Amino acid sequence: MAHRWKNDLTRNDVTPKAAFMNRRQLMASALGLGAGAAGMATLGSIGATPVMAQDALVPNTLEEITSYNNFYEFGTAKDDPVRHAQALEIDPWSITVEGMVDNPGTYSLAEIMDGLTTEERIYRFRCVEAWSMVVPWNGVELADILNKVGVQAGAKYVGFQTAIQPGNMPGVQRGVMPFPYVEGLRLDEAMHPLTMMATGIYDEPIAKQNGAPIRLVVPWKYGFKSIKSIVRIKLTDEQPASSWNAINPGEYGFYSNVNPTVDHPRWSQATERKIGGGLFAARQDTLMFNGYEAEVADLYADQDLAVDY
Repeated sequence: MAHRWKNDLTRNDVTPKAAFMNRRQLMASALGLGAGAAGMATLGSIGATPVMAQDALVPNTLEEITSYNNFYEFGTAKDDPVRHAQALEIDPWSITVEGMVDNPGTYSLAEIMDGLTTEERIYRFRCVEAWSMVVPWNGVELADILNKVGVQAGAKYVGFQTAIQPGNMPGVQRGVMPFPYVEGLRLDEAMHPLTMMATGIYDEPIAKQNGAPIRLVVPWKYGFKSIKSIVRIKLTDEQPASSWNAINPGEYGFYSNVNPTVDHPRWSQATERKIGGGLFAARQDTLMFNGYEAEVADLYADQDLAVDY
C-alpha cells in the first residue's frame, strides 16, 4: 500500500528493547506517575520528525523490562502484570465484530489476519503521564481489517473492548476499576493509515503483560487510547464509551490527542521524558499530535482542541 507521508524514523531512533519493556527508572523519576499502555504491530516505516538517537538512551536491564508495567486487569502494582498476566489465555483467541458491519460475527485471530500482510511501523509513543519512546511495531492497518468486515454507511465510530477473564485477572477480581476496559475512535481516525492493529514488537509476539495477542496503536494519541488484548470491535453511529474518560472526564477526554498546549489538570504536557534517557536526562518538547501533525491535523480542522481534548 502506498502511504502519503514521509518516514524519517529509523531503527537508530527506536527506544532500546530493554528500555521499552521496562520503565522503572523513568517512572521513579516522573513524580510517581503510573505507566501507560504499550503496543503491538507491523512492518513498513512511518514518522514525522526525528525524536532521538539511540546513543542518547540508556537501556534498562532485562529484569526491569519484564517486571514494570501497567495492566490493571492484573493489579495496580507495577510488578503485578508480569507476575499475573502469564495466566491470560490467548490461544485460541477470537474477536467479535458487530454493529454496523456487513459481515458481523466472531472471528479467530487467524481469520482476522488472513490475507493481510504485516509490516513494521516505527512510531513515537507518548504516554499521558509525560514519558515517551520510539517503538517498532509489527501489525496491519486497522482500516484493512474494517474493510474486510465491511463498514456500513452511517457508521461514525469504532468501539473496542479488552478481554476479561476474571479467574485469571486479580485486578478484575478486586474491582480496581470498572471492567471490561473499553475504548473508541471516530471512524475517520480508525480508518487513517497510521492507525494499526499490532501483534508484535521488535519482530516478536507481544508479551501477555503488554497486551497480547493483538492491540490497537494510534500514535498521535496518548497511550491509554491504544487498548490491549482486544476481543470486541463494534461499529456504531454513537460515540462509544472510553474507560478513563468515563472514570474522570475532567482529566481524560475522548479524543486524547497529544497536545502540548493543553495540560493535564495535574501536570504539564508541554514536555516529556524519554525512556532510556537516564535519571538526569533533559526533558524534550512534546510535539503537536506527537509529531504526526502533517498527517492528522486535517481530521480536527473544525474542532477546538482545548474543548475536544
